[in-house]
Amino acid sequence: MTTASTRPIRVLVAKVGLDGHDRGLRIVARILRDGGCEVVYGGLRQTPETITATVIEEDVDVVGLSMHNGAHLTLGPAVVDALRRAGLSTPVILGGIVPEVDVGRLKDAGVVAVLGPGAPGDEVLEAVRSAAGSAGRDD
Repeated sequence: MTTASTRPIRVLVAKVGLDGHDRGLRIVARILRDGGCEVVYGGLRQTPETITATVIEEDVDVVGLSMHNGAHLTLGPAVVDALRRAGLSTPVILGGIVPEVDVGRLKDAGVVAVLGPGAPGDEVLEAVRSAAGSAGRDD
C-alpha cells in the first residue's frame, strides 16, 4: 500500500478550449511519466469545469495546461478560478505559446509556472515537483 507521501505525483495534463494541437501535450505526458509522475491524460477540448471535476475525481496534485490558441490569458485564469471556487488549491502550470509579456499576468492570476515551447524535460519535471511541493507534497 502506498501513502499520500510516497505515491507518485499525480499530474493532469489537458488542453482547454478549442485548440486541437496535442502533440506537445503528449510529449509532456511522456516526459512526466518517464520522470516518475502518474499522468492523468485529460486530452483535448476541456473546460475549466471538466478540469476541476477531473482533479477531484482523480486526486490530482498538479494541473498542466497546454495552450497554443492565444486564449491563455482567458482560459488559464478561468481554470485557476474554477479550482478555487471548488475549494481546491491545486497548482496550475501552463505551457505552450505564451508571449513573455503575458507571463506576469498569468502568475498574478494564480498560474504557478509558465513554460515555453520546447522546454527541456528536466525543466518540466522541476516545475511539477516544485508546484507539488508548494501545494503540500514533499516528494
